[in-house]
Amino acid sequence: MLIVNVPLEHADAIVVLSGSSTFVERTHVAAQLYSEGTAEKVLLTNDNLHGGWLSSEQRNPFFYERARWELECLGVPGSRIEVLRPAVSSTQEEALAVRDYVESTKIRSVLIVTSAYHSRRALWIFQRVLGDRVRIGLASSPPGWQTPGAASWWLSARGWRTVPNEYLKMVYYWIRF
Repeated sequence: MLIVNVPLEHADAIVVLSGSSTFVERTHVAAQLYSEGTAEKVLLTNDNLHGGWLSSEQRNPFFYERARWELECLGVPGSRIEVLRPAVSSTQEEALAVRDYVESTKIRSVLIVTSAYHSRRALWIFQRVLGDRVRIGLASSPPGWQTPGAASWWLSARGWRTVPNEYLKMVYYWIRF
């Protein structure tokens, strides 16, 4: 029930949602879509969270920086990657940041990239916030890589933290918005 995909053959921008523990799977999907010519621009949201220590950087880089580096390693030119401001702390705030960006540019279609377990709620929030300002598509990374498998989530502690929590968040958003 949590997993949806809404394909878009072409979008003005691919939007990779923040997710500190899932940035690798999300950036791989975005890089694949970029390489297929789905969009010419990749937007990253910034959850303002730091990752682990990187000796090469001599610091704890932000996850959006790590996502940018991952995209560049996968062939997306740095000039085609943009980090949205301000920093966000929820999917709703990500949607608001995208809305602000859309309103200040000529973007008319976005393809949201997120993890499978997060896809239904993300799509619902983006549809509510963006309305019919832009066409919205959604591509989710396949479950089971950095996130729990669709049929086996209940076999792992991470699955028990992720899936029930996502259902609770869906209820919260439906009540609140």
